[in-house]
Amino acid sequence: MPMQPSLDQRRIVVFDVNETLLDIEALAPLFERLFGDRRVLREWFAQLILYSEAITLAGVYEPFGQLGAGVLRMVAATRDVEVHQPDLNELRSLMQAMPAHPEVPAALVRLREAGFRLVTLTNSAPQPGSGSLERAGIAAFFERQFSVDEVGRYKPAPETYSMVARALGVGTDGLWMVACHIWDLIGAQRAGYAGAFVQRQGNALLALPALPQPDVVGPDLLAVAERIIAASTAAPTAFQSD
Repeated sequence: MPMQPSLDQRRIVVFDVNETLLDIEALAPLFERLFGDRRVLREWFAQLILYSEAITLAGVYEPFGQLGAGVLRMVAATRDVEVHQPDLNELRSLMQAMPAHPEVPAALVRLREAGFRLVTLTNSAPQPGSGSLERAGIAAFFERQFSVDEVGRYKPAPETYSMVARALGVGTDGLWMVACHIWDLIGAQRAGYAGAFVQRQGNALLALPALPQPDVVGPDLLAVAERIIAASTAAPTAFQSD
């Protein structure tokens, strides 16, 4: 009779950054100006993730910022909108200045006080000394900031998750992944992480039999933090195999 994977020994929490910790709605004014519709932000972001995954599968790598600029030009071309270098400069500046969601600092404090180690894993390239987490005022909560740039493959490629475990000197079975994107959690959980889903607006669960489901789900990061703490202090239980 196999045992349910234990959550009580997982004491390191790995956070996705864009949209999970930082609010991408800060980019909306640029899309309102260019397209007359702030909702194009969501189309651009979805295409950005799609093409990050596509080039990873194709064995190609382009830094996230450059890929984001190229995808913006692509989306604009489909709408007969011209994008110029100042627009791309504005996109880069806005991406580096996204604020944290309001509940994020309290959630990070709660996890740290409960004894968890906190790190990040992002698709964005490193920005030494003046990155988005520093500007958002939350960088001090994290002992390490990891970027997929180190392996040249985007999430959810398994190499990205194993890179973090290897650098921290632990197995993936010692880690939680926190994200508001199910595609990220699918990759992390397949790599051995526990999964915690932040159900931010515009993001939902994908309930399919072949897919791992998150171990905890919450409407915001503070709720997820409380559920990680509760799950990590509960005694592991057994389940009956079919």
